[in-house]
Amino acid sequence: MYSAARKIQKDKDSEPTEFELSVAQAFFDLENANPEIKSDLKDLHINSAVQVDVSGARKAVVIHVPYRLRKAFRKIHVRLVRELEKKFSGKDVILIATRRIVRPPKKGSAVQRPRSRTLTAVHEAMLEDVVLPAEIVGKRIRYRIDGSKIMKIFLDPKERNNTEYKLETFAAVYRKLSGKDVVFEYPITEA
Repeated sequence: MYSAARKIQKDKDSEPTEFELSVAQAFFDLENANPEIKSDLKDLHINSAVQVDVSGARKAVVIHVPYRLRKAFRKIHVRLVRELEKKFSGKDVILIATRRIVRPPKKGSAVQRPRSRTLTAVHEAMLEDVVLPAEIVGKRIRYRIDGSKIMKIFLDPKERNNTEYKLETFAAVYRKLSGKDVVFEYPITEA
């Protein structure tokens, strides 16, 4: 029996929450109802799903996908997000690859951790996942007098029509996942 429960595979056999099951059910329904992405969705599954409050009544659905399947998800990202946003009406959907942060090795140990498992590398990759399908074209870090810092991220103006309404969502989701304050903008083009 093939069911929606196969669309979610949690780590260490933990039970999925009710919300995660509803997201898995949406994936299952999409696979059965939509012939154009059925073949792409057949082998894909998710790790977890979380609901994030953006502002006021707006919410975002953050879906964690396995790192090894991220390329397959990126191929169908635009269509998949569009269909999932129809299912979860009024909520923005963001797909993020599940990455692991490994702490620095102890002094004197011969084991080296891969650069891709550092905190900085994971946060950078997470930022790129959050803003997909747009690309990051520039970053600025602004340090205030009181010691706080704000990152300004400049996104590719070509994707402005698809992502402009989601800028607030991007900032809220990234703050929830990494704890860093970020402002998303589009670079000003000289005419």
